[in-house]
Amino acid sequence: MILFILVSSSALAVEKPELMLAKVFQPSVDETEYWVSEKLDGVRARWDGYQLISRGGNILKAPKWFVKDFPDMALDGELWTIRGGYQQTVSIVRKQKPHPDWKKIKLMVFDLPNHPGDFTARVAEMRKLAHQNNTSYLIYIPQFQVTSSKQLMQRLKVVTDQGGEGLMLHHKASFYHSGRSADLLKLKPFSDAEAVVIGYRPGQGMFTGKMGAIKVRTDNGKEFFIGSGFSHHERENPPAIDSVITFRHQGVTDSGIPRFAVFLRVRDEP
Repeated sequence: MILFILVSSSALAVEKPELMLAKVFQPSVDETEYWVSEKLDGVRARWDGYQLISRGGNILKAPKWFVKDFPDMALDGELWTIRGGYQQTVSIVRKQKPHPDWKKIKLMVFDLPNHPGDFTARVAEMRKLAHQNNTSYLIYIPQFQVTSSKQLMQRLKVVTDQGGEGLMLHHKASFYHSGRSADLLKLKPFSDAEAVVIGYRPGQGMFTGKMGAIKVRTDNGKEFFIGSGFSHHERENPPAIDSVITFRHQGVTDSGIPRFAVFLRVRDEP
């Protein structure tokens, strides 16, 4: 029997934050035109000067002691614990009441949405704010520059060898704006993407009576099955219909279908 667990969401905020979203890095990009930072696999959050709001527009129930020394200005970042700690982070921030586990969380800031300057000016302001910071729960992510593609790839290897996910590149001259553009790029050893679960295919052999594969649809309308990357528990309790999952793949076919797609996790953040 396939069981589904429904999780209640946090209180809805007034409106979803208008976030700047990343495209995938391409080899043709001039990396010297970008600031670079580590890509953290946490829960995207906007501090609006008063409260933390998730990407989905939910107010996150952070304890007062967690945010009491945050500045009265908008911050864009990731709620994060440690490398590889995404599921732990989600479990903590989804809870409906403040609790002590927030001591494991930090808001890792990578941008200032309301600052009028370009990203280089915003980097300067974030460095200034870092020197004035009075709380250990707020960290401004270090930004650095590279002089060549070789140096960029060396930095990528260092991060991934240490268990990190990859790098983010933010164009030096870009102003903050919502939506996905080449002003913000993500660079990882493998490509990943998101899709919505729209169906299942039953398992065979050792997976008889369990889920064999999930059918998904991407934002561009491509539909396909993902049958690898699942634990036995996940095959007994597969991602729910209409849930959003993250998968890894190695390029796409001529028809635009991701090649060698592997399930990574349900994007069950608020």
